[in-house]
Amino acid sequence: MTTIDENTLTSLHDAYLRAHAHQRGPLMGRRRFEWQLTHDSSGQRQEVRVVKEGGEAVAGYRLGLPQHDNTHTAWLDPLFVRPDRWGRGIGADLLEEAAGRARALGRGLLFTETPVEGPGTRFARAHGFTVSVAEARRTLDLRTADWAAFRRMWPRAEGYELELWSGPATQELPGERATAERLADLAAVMAGMNDAPADAAMEDARFDADRVRAREEEMVPGGLDCYTALARRISDGAPAGFTRIFLEVDRQDGWAFQTDTAVLGPHRGHRLGLLLKLANLLRLHEREPRVQRLITWNATSNAHMLAINEAMGFTLLDEWNTWRLVL
Repeated sequence: MTTIDENTLTSLHDAYLRAHAHQRGPLMGRRRFEWQLTHDSSGQRQEVRVVKEGGEAVAGYRLGLPQHDNTHTAWLDPLFVRPDRWGRGIGADLLEEAAGRARALGRGLLFTETPVEGPGTRFARAHGFTVSVAEARRTLDLRTADWAAFRRMWPRAEGYELELWSGPATQELPGERATAERLADLAAVMAGMNDAPADAAMEDARFDADRVRAREEEMVPGGLDCYTALARRISDGAPAGFTRIFLEVDRQDGWAFQTDTAVLGPHRGHRLGLLLKLANLLRLHEREPRVQRLITWNATSNAHMLAINEAMGFTLLDEWNTWRLVL
């Protein structure tokens, strides 16, 4: 755990918001930002650096250090400088420091993400980063969405059933055995995310029930809530796929985040990806009237998922790059 006093957190969050004000889409609220910069996660240790001037935080970074998989990598998420301090070399110094820390800890690759257009891309290129994965963000305006059309799109996936729940997987269950089974099912379907486009040097992530439980237990303290849909084959109960939508617990900005969607290989060809996403979205809309917009992001090479998103009415917001730097 990293200790940062309240006043520093306030000015640091303000610097983060100012530094990213040119970006479209949602930014981290205060509670989520505070958790990200003061807590390690179950699978990642972190180092945080804060730059102060006149007692006020004006820049900083968070260096994420995976502990289970891909321990040869590190992630800068985020690195930012308040705009009125740009052009003074603060960002370059922070990058040099973070890269040095990652190198000293045995990490050979440093990753970060930026929009394709803007100061982040110029900074990455100027400091030797190269593009790892090209991504795109798309949004769906829930205020104008055609909900009747979504119901008409509903695919028939014979032989499969859906389970839907809100909050961490450890909630809303009558007994410990049921909880353990759900965690094991989530671990199984999360492995399907290893098929998503990624850097060639990335290893597959390995999940088990204990690792999933730890992630679920961090969700609400970390400022997040979620809606989940899981598909299973009726004949033997085998988990087949899942999808999740996250939102910040205070619901203040009107955004929700469509994140992981995966269908395991033996269960593909039944349109489960579309079914899962439609079912989860409809449930979110029924229960969360304050949520106005849904954002999702995918590698531009992920043609299958892009086709599903476009069929649902998602429109392009902007394009991003994941960048890599060999240390």
